[in-house]
Amino acid sequence: MSEEEGSFGMTIAEKFFGFILIIVGALATYFTYTSTEALGAYSRFFGFLSIIIIVLGLFLIIAKTE
Repeated sequence: MSEEEGSFGMTIAEKFFGFILIIVGALATYFTYTSTEALGAYSRFFGFLSIIIIVLGLFLIIAKTE
C-alpha cells in the first residue's frame, strides 16, 4: 500500500467529518435561536459555540491534507 492511497482516505475522512460538523453546527444554531426564551441569558453563549462548530467544519473542508 503506497503512501498516496492512505492519504486519499484521510482526505475523504477529513472532508466528511467537516461536513458533519457543519450540519451539527447549523442545527445547533437553528435550535439556539428558535428557543431563546428557554435559554434566556445563555442564548448568545450557545449561539457563539455553534458558530465555532460551523467554522471548524469549514476549516476541515477547506484545509489541504498532505
